Amino acid sequence: MDTTPYADVNAVVYHFQGRIEAILGPHFRGMYLYGSLALGDFDPKTSDIDFIVVTNGDIADDHFLALSEMHKTFEESGSLWSRKIEAAYIPQEALEDSAPSEAKYPQIEKGTSLFREHLEPGWAMQRYVLREHGIVIAGPNPATLMRPVDPADIRRAIATITRTWLEQAHHDPSWLDWLRDRDAQTFVVLTLCRSLYMLEFGTVASKPAAARWAQQILDQRWSAFIERSVASGKGEAPQTDIDDTVAFIQYVVEHSR
Repeated sequence: MDTTPYADVNAVVYHFQGRIEAILGPHFRGMYLYGSLALGDFDPKTSDIDFIVVTNGDIADDHFLALSEMHKTFEESGSLWSRKIEAAYIPQEALEDSAPSEAKYPQIEKGTSLFREHLEPGWAMQRYVLREHGIVIAGPNPATLMRPVDPADIRRAIATITRTWLEQAHHDPSWLDWLRDRDAQTFVVLTLCRSLYMLEFGTVASKPAAARWAQQILDQRWSAFIERSVASGKGEAPQTDIDDTVAFIQYVVEHSR
């Protein structure tokens, strides 16, 4: 079965599915693609493979170790996707949490080993994409596992993220150092565009789609800035773009109030 239009992505996805089901056994509830694959703006050159595994209960230590070894083996496999996997193992009951709780769940980000951590502040957006657009690899339709996501939860998550970024921009030099990397700066700008889209419509769009929308509805200052940020290549962002990025964060914070 072709889950996505990309044969190599399908091979990776089913590689993981078979091994995860074997490790978790009856604790496995379902596996779903989300992120850019689910939202239809996947770019094989730059995108990651994002998936959520839904479990019956928390992951036991022995299962965590086995999953960790599985991810390590894949990272060392030489696959072009070996460092472009982002995944989370979430118990079904946590799908109903409107905001990240104090619980820590197994997760992996590109280039990391499996770790246990709190869910990201953007959990509401991830829940929305999973429920409304998630691609089923195995298990029931995700809409049967969770209630619809309240748009107010999405707006609260946006406010948390953007206010945190604004605080870091003003008081954390290390964050500004990170922002100077063009990839990081582009990521922030695209996320801000998607935040504006979600504030307007209460639904989640892909980052590229939200950027295209923002360029059409914002004034020339912001539309030109967004175009410049998205079109730029690798390297270090100039100080003018850093200043504009911080100003754009402030703009979105004001719209989230």
